[in-house]
Amino acid sequence: MKKTLIILSFMTILAGGCTSRAQQEIHPQWIRNAAIYEVNTRQITPEGTFSALSGLLPGLREMGVDVLWFMPIYPIGSQGRKGTLGSYYSIKDYGAVNPEFGTLDDFSRLVEQAHGLGMKVILDWVAAHTSRDAVWLDQEDWYIRRPDGTPEFLYDWSDVARLNYQSQPMRQAMLEKMLFWLEEVNVDGFRCDMADLSPVDFWEWAVPQLRKAKPDIFMLAESENPVNTQKAFNAYYAWKLHHTMNSVAKGEKNADSLRLCLDQMARDFGRNPIPLLFTSNHDENSWSGTEFERMGEAVFQMAAFSFVLPGVPLIYTGQEVGNTKRLAFFEKDTLQPHQSELFTDFYSRLITFRKASHALQVPPYGGLLQEVPHSGPSCLFAFTREAEGNQVLALFNFSSQPVSFQLTGSQTEGTYTDWNGADQYSIDARLNWDLEPYGYRLLTLE
Repeated sequence: MKKTLIILSFMTILAGGCTSRAQQEIHPQWIRNAAIYEVNTRQITPEGTFSALSGLLPGLREMGVDVLWFMPIYPIGSQGRKGTLGSYYSIKDYGAVNPEFGTLDDFSRLVEQAHGLGMKVILDWVAAHTSRDAVWLDQEDWYIRRPDGTPEFLYDWSDVARLNYQSQPMRQAMLEKMLFWLEEVNVDGFRCDMADLSPVDFWEWAVPQLRKAKPDIFMLAESENPVNTQKAFNAYYAWKLHHTMNSVAKGEKNADSLRLCLDQMARDFGRNPIPLLFTSNHDENSWSGTEFERMGEAVFQMAAFSFVLPGVPLIYTGQEVGNTKRLAFFEKDTLQPHQSELFTDFYSRLITFRKASHALQVPPYGGLLQEVPHSGPSCLFAFTREAEGNQVLALFNFSSQPVSFQLTGSQTEGTYTDWNGADQYSIDARLNWDLEPYGYRLLTLE
């Protein structure tokens, strides 16, 4: 056998097959087979407003989107502002709406519309800092300050002011603002920006109180620190895996690096936390390039990979229409669609396949990821996931060269239908497979 099979001894931790009643209560039930869509309000429509966005919601729902994650919608500070319109993440008032997008009533109607369509809404929450002219700046001890009294900032973030988590009144005010959006606007959770820049004891204190207000909220940490998912957060960012996917697509690393990365995630996080899986997001698109720049010919393959691994997949604004543009971060910009019908259909079919497959639910509800032995080279990654009588077989050629192989494991024998519902395969050890460069097959056992 030419392939050296790396046994992912800890992959059984990442996603369990059988679930107890206690496991069923770990995450809100609406996230079990969800697809998340990241909304960049400024850039998603020519107008860049909530009112204009409302016209897109039925199409996103028809595509299969279950959760809308809104990048920050709050007023942006003026002091030290970057560019003309500033950064979403330089927040002047946690309890208001950026007039660039509309009014609080406009957003409330948008949330109501999303709920009416069967979608959930989560807000980007920036707890580490405000703008340098925020409404809280008159509270002296609510900020980390330099000897001259000016608020501190990290990195090159000269448009923000770091909050002081030694201040209990500030913590209480932060919690109250989060409760406002849950109770008054009826959002369904938060994606917490740079979660590690706020102490974990804040999240572990605040999140239980948020859950009292809305028991089935979803909490996503922009973090890859396991401490955050022990008590507070449902999900975390799979940044290392994402960067590894970029490197594999460029030929800088091989498929074994993906295996090792997945194994490390399982070791670090255990079986219950949900990794956020993505080929793009607002940071990657604006600062590192579009998925076409980073992944080239592997764009479709890597997107499919993100939909069948244990985790929850993300689609960023414009991916569903093949946007080929790095969107400006501090200015108004527009999408540059490319073969939009092709990409909309592609993501629709991926979402449909995922939702029809119990095995592909998020941890711990979905199936174990188990590698399948084969006669091919190590660039071939073959695995199954099985749960609730449903088995999915996934085959990926992470190489710029075609591969031929046979599956040598008995666990894949049977009749399968491909993810498009068109072709059937009767699989046994005698069946010869061919996969094109960066090719993949997603199959369901009949």
